[in-house]
Amino acid sequence: MLWNASAINGYAIEASDGRLGTVSDLLFEDVGWVLRWAVVDTGNWLHGRKVLLPLSVLGKPDPAHRQIPVKLTMQQVKASPDINTDLPVSQQMEMHVYDYYGWDPHWGNGFIPISNAIATPFVPPSVLSAANPLDDADSQPGEGDPHLRSIAAVTGYHVHATDGDIGHLEDFLVDDAGWLIRYITVDTGTWWPGQRVLISPRSVRTIDWAERLVRLDVPRQKVKDSPPYDRAATVDGAYDATFHGYYGIGWGPV
Repeated sequence: MLWNASAINGYAIEASDGRLGTVSDLLFEDVGWVLRWAVVDTGNWLHGRKVLLPLSVLGKPDPAHRQIPVKLTMQQVKASPDINTDLPVSQQMEMHVYDYYGWDPHWGNGFIPISNAIATPFVPPSVLSAANPLDDADSQPGEGDPHLRSIAAVTGYHVHATDGDIGHLEDFLVDDAGWLIRYITVDTGTWWPGQRVLISPRSVRTIDWAERLVRLDVPRQKVKDSPPYDRAATVDGAYDATFHGYYGIGWGPV
């Protein structure tokens, strides 16, 4: 099932013996376009501490109760590595959490690599490298070249086709079967007033922290002529096949 990432924000996380807190952000890898971590605000339970939970531990979201079950106890989460989420989350920090929970970082999606990047979900863009984040040739190890990104931080970025601006990034559509990001929702603003379009992550060429900009590898007219998106309708397998056929993208069905 596809979910708007924004809808998951604020969902309660329910352990087997009580409530852990609420989802305050989701971190995704822009190499494989898969969600890696849920940032959970534990509120008063752990005195405002935020914890990272691998997406592999989450059950199916329950929209009726706005909650997500996890197969963990509150004590397990309380004893997890204490990571300061006000600082960049390095791969080493990630591995501490993976080791603690005993899960393979490549859970369910072995073809998607975890990069050697630094995640910067809570660091202002002004302190980050402006290097091309999707091009390893431009990586600057000392500067981080972040591939692990925050949904909250990237939402609102301007989106540029090869020949101009098409609007701003409004949301992400994610598949709860493997937590892959299937689509990016773009509000086309003044370019095409009153419209929303879907963009495949595979059409993203770069994400620029400094300019708060997502650059695509397709022209505006290609986007405008793409299969129409109706937010009130479910994006199903038929739409998925039509969309990816139009763009010539080989990706499995929803």
